Amino acid sequence: MSNEQLSNILIYSLIGILILFVVLIVVYIVLTIKDGVANKEKNQPKDEVEPNRENNNKNKNTGYGKQSIFNFMEFDKIEDNMIVQKKGERYLMVVECQGVNYDLMSEVEKNGVEEGYVQFLNILRHPIQIYIQTRTINLEDSINTYKEKVREVEDKLLRLKANYEEMKNSSSYTDEQKNRALFEYTKQRNLYEYGNDIIYNTEKMNLNKNISTKKYYIVIPYYTAELGSNEFDKDEIKNIAFSELYNRSQSIIRTLSVCGVNGKILNSIELAELLFMAYNRDEAEVFAIQKAISAGCDEIYSTAPDVLDKKMQALDKEIESRAIDKAQELINEVKTEKMLNVENKEKSMDELIDQMVELILEENKDYIGEDVAAEAVEKLLEEGKKKKGGRANGKKETTSSRNSEQ
Repeated sequence: MSNEQLSNILIYSLIGILILFVVLIVVYIVLTIKDGVANKEKNQPKDEVEPNRENNNKNKNTGYGKQSIFNFMEFDKIEDNMIVQKKGERYLMVVECQGVNYDLMSEVEKNGVEEGYVQFLNILRHPIQIYIQTRTINLEDSINTYKEKVREVEDKLLRLKANYEEMKNSSSYTDEQKNRALFEYTKQRNLYEYGNDIIYNTEKMNLNKNISTKKYYIVIPYYTAELGSNEFDKDEIKNIAFSELYNRSQSIIRTLSVCGVNGKILNSIELAELLFMAYNRDEAEVFAIQKAISAGCDEIYSTAPDVLDKKMQALDKEIESRAIDKAQELINEVKTEKMLNVENKEKSMDELIDQMVELILEENKDYIGEDVAAEAVEKLLEEGKKKKGGRANGKKETTSSRNSEQ
């Protein structure tokens, strides 16, 4: 081996030793730094360490802005009875369906439902999604409707009661009219009591929050990509999407009607209620969307009605109530006058009959003969005198009997 080869071997070995030495120094420095950081954390008090961690967690949890909430809810807005998603790239229309009780049907009816459902599946040329939502039954709307109806029944009951009391205390009405008025009053009173029983039972049933119902929906999507390459603006795309979704929804409703399933397209308020129930199931009963809309929460601002307008409404109601009372009084007066005329005519019936007989004989004396007519008139007058004499004697007897009794 020559001297040059030995020198090269020595040089390479020195270089390797230097590299190894440098690597060892770097490892030593890194380990020293880690040990120093660990010792600082051990020596630092716990009260100082925990706030730093809390600050780090706060920094991590912040950033729930408008965009992140919309991403979570997965829809942009509700417009024209449609749910808009993905910045206008996807539109949804929802059809609510009323189910049928399949188990209680006969075999023929079941076959008809199955054939109708097969037909429904065969006409589908686009994807759909079936969504079932469970809700607790809220009967507040039904209770309010019942109360309005019962108030109308109560107003009519008060009018019938006042009419019957007036007829009962008056001698101008016959027993038949009084019985008829009593029958109408009793019937209206029974209806009023029945309505109050319904309200009581419905309110008691509404307290049970375990009663639930299921609602069935068909979600129909439309993608703007189906238009292909187009140069439509946003309003035109929205109108096209609405027309296409409406046609699809109507086709589904018509096909499901063969199965006996009725359906309807949800409007914007019903869509908002559907999404509200989906994302706020626990608070839906307390913060119902219908209550919020009726309270005006969707308005930018609200103003109280004018005082003069309130006074005008109160005057209108008072005028209407007084007019009804006066009309009822006039009707009762007219009825009373007619009844008095009827009674007077009944009392003077005999005299009117005699006058009518005398008139008939006078008009027909040429046919029956003047002598016969004259004799008939004389006889009629004699009978009249006898009747008057009998009435006079009867009156005298009654007066004498009264005097003797006294």
